[in-house]
Order: sequence, then structure tokens, then C-alpha cells
Amino acid sequence: MLGGLLPIGRSRLGPDAVAGVTLAALAVPEVLGYARIAGMPVVSGLYTMLVPMVVFALLGSSRHLVVAADSGTAAILAAGLVGVAGVGSSRYVQLAGTAVLLVGALLLLARLVRLGFLANFLSRTVLVGFLTGVGIQVASGQLADMLGVRAAGSHTATKLIDTLKAIPHTNAAAALVSLGVIMLVVGIRRLTRRVPGALIAVVGAIALSRVVNLAGYRVDLLGLVPSGLPHLSTPSLALGDLSRLLPTAVSMFVVIVAQSAATSRAYAANYDETVNEDRDLLGLAGANLSAAFTGTFVVNGSPTKTQMVDGAGGRSQLSQLTAAVVVLLVVLILTGPLAYLPIAVLATVVFLIGIELIDVAGMCRIYTVRREEFLVAALTAAGVVFIGVEQGVLLAVVASIIDHLRHSYDPRSSVLVKSKAGHWQSQPVAAGIRTTDGLVIYRFGTSLYFANASRLAADITTLTQHADPPAWLCLDGAAIGDVDYTAASVLIRVHQQQHAHGTRLVLSNIIEPVRAQLDRYGITTAVGTDAYFDTAGAALEAFNRDDTTPTSDPDAQPST
Repeated sequence: MLGGLLPIGRSRLGPDAVAGVTLAALAVPEVLGYARIAGMPVVSGLYTMLVPMVVFALLGSSRHLVVAADSGTAAILAAGLVGVAGVGSSRYVQLAGTAVLLVGALLLLARLVRLGFLANFLSRTVLVGFLTGVGIQVASGQLADMLGVRAAGSHTATKLIDTLKAIPHTNAAAALVSLGVIMLVVGIRRLTRRVPGALIAVVGAIALSRVVNLAGYRVDLLGLVPSGLPHLSTPSLALGDLSRLLPTAVSMFVVIVAQSAATSRAYAANYDETVNEDRDLLGLAGANLSAAFTGTFVVNGSPTKTQMVDGAGGRSQLSQLTAAVVVLLVVLILTGPLAYLPIAVLATVVFLIGIELIDVAGMCRIYTVRREEFLVAALTAAGVVFIGVEQGVLLAVVASIIDHLRHSYDPRSSVLVKSKAGHWQSQPVAAGIRTTDGLVIYRFGTSLYFANASRLAADITTLTQHADPPAWLCLDGAAIGDVDYTAASVLIRVHQQQHAHGTRLVLSNIIEPVRAQLDRYGITTAVGTDAYFDTAGAALEAFNRDDTTPTSDPDAQPST
């Protein structure tokens, strides 16, 4: 506890506090927009920066990660609740609390059984595609309100089509207000990121609305925003609601774990700090459980807000505690003016958030350096846009796993040969290639399991089924970290086949855990204890001496 806060040097108090004020100024318009994305009352966005932010600051281990509302999880929540209850209604808020309660329970369970490693199941490639898809969905979903028109579609594509059809009915005043916000925010961003352009736009729009009476020009306004502290609320615990919202909660859980861990790792690495992912899971669980009972919605480790604090000089969770104090003052005494905020302005702020999520540069980099991974990222983005955010998360996980399996199924195996200078070199597997006359040292490129064991067998057949089979075949296991039962059976068959052709199977660079597996499978009995060598060089020396006597059993079978 307090690992993200302590120790605090006296010299850091001022800079961290200033960074917290900066975070509040920059993030208030954002969280108002995220509440809109989630379909929640706008004030609930501010609530995410109160109790949940404080809870993570006290329980988490990361000194940098900012936990509050986030566009990705807000969009997943909205997708899970669409059609279940009226957007913004008391029933909707109650069900949102149920979903967040489930998320908190999943995070707590993940902490208890130490599932922090789950963060690795969304690759960076898939995260780029996922966030790009969310950005497209979020941005396109705001166009109708920016233009002051109605769009009835429930999915991204249909809503965009309805918006385009409604363009002839655009409210000129709303469109001009939206254009003004874009010009102001983008212009300020070009000059500096430290000035809260979105906050200036919101304040300016409120003042303009009051002075010129934008409501008289048929520009929709936000309306009354309740002030005061969040009230304790009780999520629905009905079995039907829990089962209906569990898939949504699982989707949010996956994104929270992956995105929060990736962000906290990155900033810890920047400052040579350590981060305890299991402790962060506890902080995230506490933050979401507190959100479930304080009338707000799901919270997540936010890359954008974390960068806001870092760019402003914050180096501990004191910045987040300071931001929570500033937001507390806002909800207590400054919600009144929000009633005059044009919906078009809030929609434009969200639109710009969505545009920033569309990582064109990242997608281009992936396309340039690794085309096959670009296809995975593009597929994930398309899934989010055309199928849905919740389904897009599941597609992202599946795509990550398939991408991993694709690499492990067809590893880059090689034959080791000596250069003229006496150094080891890797050569492609090809018929007739030899490490030296009578010896092949074959390095398999990854762990051995049921899907790729046939690749090993095929490579060995290519290397040994030649007019002059080698006397020794050395399997180098430098890249082998595990051997499953199916692969062990294949190794036994390989040994028997090679023995029948007069080729001895030996092994090198086998780590102790894998050696223990091979002992249990009966492979050591089959090949003999003297068939193991510490290195490929040791195997080469033994072959050149050729003074080992095989103690193998060619008819041995794998153990159960």
C-alpha cells in the first residue's frame, strides 16, 4: 500500500501538486466526454476522478499510472448496455454499476490467483488496431451531434450512414460552434500541449451560450448537472442482469489489464522503477469496486492522462490526489455553468479524443515493417467498427493468440555450422547440409508441442534421408523451453527411425526443466544418458573423438 505515493521528497511536493492541477484542467473535459461515450449522466465522468482515482493512488504500485474514465472501456460498456435500458436512465446507471462490480470482482480474482501475466495476451499490434477501431467508432458516433442532426442507427456503420443522409438538415449554428472548437483546440495543440485547449473551448462555449443564447438558435444544451458528492448506489445483483453483463465485464477486464499494465510498465521503464502488476490489479479492483457504489462507471489505466501528468512533471500519485481535490471543488461549486454547455461542444471534444485514438502512424509503421501483423491490426480495427467493441476485444485476444501460434507453429529452425574463423553460423534446413562430415547439429527454433512437432520430424527427414545419412544427429535445444507429451512421442519415433538408419540421436543445450521432462517421458532411457551435451561445441568435440558408446534403447516408448 502507498507504493505509488511514497517516498515523496520535499522537493517533489510542488511539482507533483502542479502536475495534479494540470491533470484536472486537461482531463475534466475528457471525462465529461467519456461519460457521454458510456451513455452515463455527464457528472458521472467527474466522479471517476474522485473516489476511484484516490483508491488506486493509495493501493496501486505504479507511481505514474492515472486511473479514471477511458474511452475504450466506456465504449465497451455502452455497447453492452445498448437496448437493455434507456441511455442515462436510473436503470441504465444501475446496470452500469453491475457491470463495473463484475469488473472489480474479476480484477480482484485475478489478483488473488496472480493473473497479472494476462496482460501479455494482447500484443502491441492488436492494441494499436483495437484503439484505432475504437477511435473510428467514437469519432464517427459524434458527427450527428456536431452537426445538430439526428441519427437513428445503433451500429457505427448504420449511424454514420444516417448522419450522412441528414447532412442537408444540418443546424448551421451547431456546426459553426463545432468548427470553432476544432480550430481552437487544434490550434492550441500545435503551439503547446501544456495549455488545456479543450477546457478553454468548454469555458468559452459556456460563456458564448449565455451571452448570445445559443438555445434560441436550436442548439441543444447540456442542461442541469447535479452538484455535490456522489451518492452511494446499489448495483443490481439480479442473476439475469449478472449473466447478461458478464461478457461485457470480461471484455472490459481484458482491456483494463492489458492497457493498464502496458502503460505502467512503459513509464516505470522510463524512470528505472519497478512495478508490481499484481499490486496494480488490487488497486484497479478497488477503484472499480468503489466506482460501482458511487454512481459512476468503469475506470481504467489511461495512457493519455498518464502522459498529461508526466509531461507536466508529476512523478508520483500525489499528482492524482491533487487532481481529485480539484475535481471535488468542481463538483461542489462549479457544476452550475455546465448547464449552458452546448452538446455540440461536448461532442466535438469527444470527436477529437476519438481522432487521437486513431493511430495512423502506428498502423503505417506496422505495415512497413511487418505486413502480416498489419493484417491482424487491421482485422481487429475492422471488427471493432463493423461488429462491435465488445466483440472486437474478443477478436483481438483471438488474433493475438493466432499470431503467436503462427510463429511457434513454423519456427525458424536451422543447422549450425562453423565459419572459417571458427564461429557458429546458422544455415537454413536443406537436404545434404552438414555441420561436419557425418554430423548434423539441428537447432529447433521454439518449444516443442503438438502443433509443431511434425515440423521437427519433417526437418529431420529432410536432413537425414540422403544418400549418405549422418552418423550423428544432434538436436540443439537452446530455444526449447518446453516439450509436451505429443512432441515427446514424436521424438521417440525420430530416435527409432534414425537408429534404424544407423544415425545416433544426441542432444545439446537442454535446460534442466526440459531435461527433467525428457527423463519422465522416457526419452533419456531411449537415447542414453551419455547422449546429452552441455553445448553444441561439446557435441562436436565428442563426435570428433567418437569415443562414446551408445547406451540407448531404440524400442523405448514414451512414459505416461
